[in-house]
Amino acid sequence: MTHGQPGEHQTKAASYKKEQVAKVVQLLKEYPIIGIANMENLPASALQQMRGKLRGRAEMFMTKRRLIHLALQEAEKGRKGILQLDGKMTGMPALLFTKENPFSIYRIIKKSKSPAYAKAGQQAPHDIVVKAGPTPFAPGPVIGELGRLGIKAGVDAGKISIKEDKIVAPEGKVISPELASMLMRLDIKPMELGLDITAIFEAGTVYGKQVLDVDEEQFKATMTQAASWARNLAFEAAYPVKELMPDFIAKAHREAKALGTEAAILVPGVMPELLAQAQRQMLGLKQTAGN
Repeated sequence: MTHGQPGEHQTKAASYKKEQVAKVVQLLKEYPIIGIANMENLPASALQQMRGKLRGRAEMFMTKRRLIHLALQEAEKGRKGILQLDGKMTGMPALLFTKENPFSIYRIIKKSKSPAYAKAGQQAPHDIVVKAGPTPFAPGPVIGELGRLGIKAGVDAGKISIKEDKIVAPEGKVISPELASMLMRLDIKPMELGLDITAIFEAGTVYGKQVLDVDEEQFKATMTQAASWARNLAFEAAYPVKELMPDFIAKAHREAKALGTEAAILVPGVMPELLAQAQRQMLGLKQTAGN
């Protein structure tokens, strides 16, 4: 059996790395929107499902962190600012390439995630809170376990009850085995199973997940309120825009009619009101004379 020489293996490895870097650089030039994702703790089945949802909309590429770094350095020569993504790589990084709106892509990926239990050694993705209220535990050693985690608990109606809300792991803190076990027993799933987008680059700007993670319902409510305030301001300032012209005409008509009635101007639009007013005055005078 013939084995290749050490130099031959090194040459092949170097050639492979160059090909990988060249391919990433080409994709970085081809696509206007570039995302950095963390694939750590992502099962193969979940990855396949994600690829299916993104098919035709985005392309994923996985390679070593060092090769991504080299590709970003090379691409920076033609796309200023893209090297900022280098500092956004965490866990097991992958690149996401798309020509679609970055917020739309982030929303698709976010909706595909599912809640999961925390495992020891993972970092809290956000402040993990144990809420006050009853638990399924009968009185016993669990009270001590909760206490060691800083959770105040007591017995209520024959069950252990948590007395007040408690942040058991601030965002970014490593989850201990004891905490992971307790969260599972409390059926608290603080983790999300799915592709984790850490940042997206577009036209020289890098959007972090805090910016990309838009609360759609809150955004709609804010936009509706802003539109209402803008409409009221424009109406009060008599700002002539086509959307308000029917309101301005209706207001002018009401004011003109009120003025015409007050001044007893004999025009067709005012005559019915003047006649009705004259009748009311006549009936009032007749009643007064009768008394």
